[in-house]
Amino acid sequence: MAKKQVGVVLSGCGVHDGTEIHEATLILYFLDRAGAQAVCMAPDMAQHHVINHFSGALSSETRNVLVESARIARGNIRDIATVQAERLDALILPGGFGAVKNLSNLAFRAAKPQINEALLLLLQAMHAAGKPIGATCIAPALLAVALADRDLLLTIGTDAETAEDIQATGNRHQESTADAIVIDPLHKVVTTAAYMCASGIGEVGIGIEKLVRQVLAWS
Repeated sequence: MAKKQVGVVLSGCGVHDGTEIHEATLILYFLDRAGAQAVCMAPDMAQHHVINHFSGALSSETRNVLVESARIARGNIRDIATVQAERLDALILPGGFGAVKNLSNLAFRAAKPQINEALLLLLQAMHAAGKPIGATCIAPALLAVALADRDLLLTIGTDAETAEDIQATGNRHQESTADAIVIDPLHKVVTTAAYMCASGIGEVGIGIEKLVRQVLAWS
């Protein structure tokens, strides 16, 4: 029996300027344990900026999102522009500031929220095909913009400002904790707050394991 192919969308390597590494690693771990094949992907583009994760200071160097994401994927990664929805059974987006700095402009609260074009098309194609989508931490905010006015039920935990932004897209927000998931069975969307409100990696892992199980149950 062929393994389920689950896309994992990365946005760099490191919570402050890319993918939240704990969340991505947990997603990959639970997918592998369940016998699914992760298909890691990221856009081939420059990062918005680089943060020194030791000092917290802004660095003068430049980095590429795809190249940095390859660190998490151990080199087994694809340019998201080359990935087709029909080749995937499901899609999961981990969080980290890269999701709202590199995959979108949501971190900057622009008048017009925008999502990376390749990611936007992939999310819309997955949703149109009725394929499950999962998102952790801040990434549900990307789903809200990409799939505006669908009445999706999402969570980013308890952050009131981001919850209002989600509701402004024509979708709904439900408060939750990091060890819980929020399920929208009609749209096959499942989200968990993860480090938006988690006290540690163990709590994050509980929610992500539930999310991965739900995504695979639908796919």
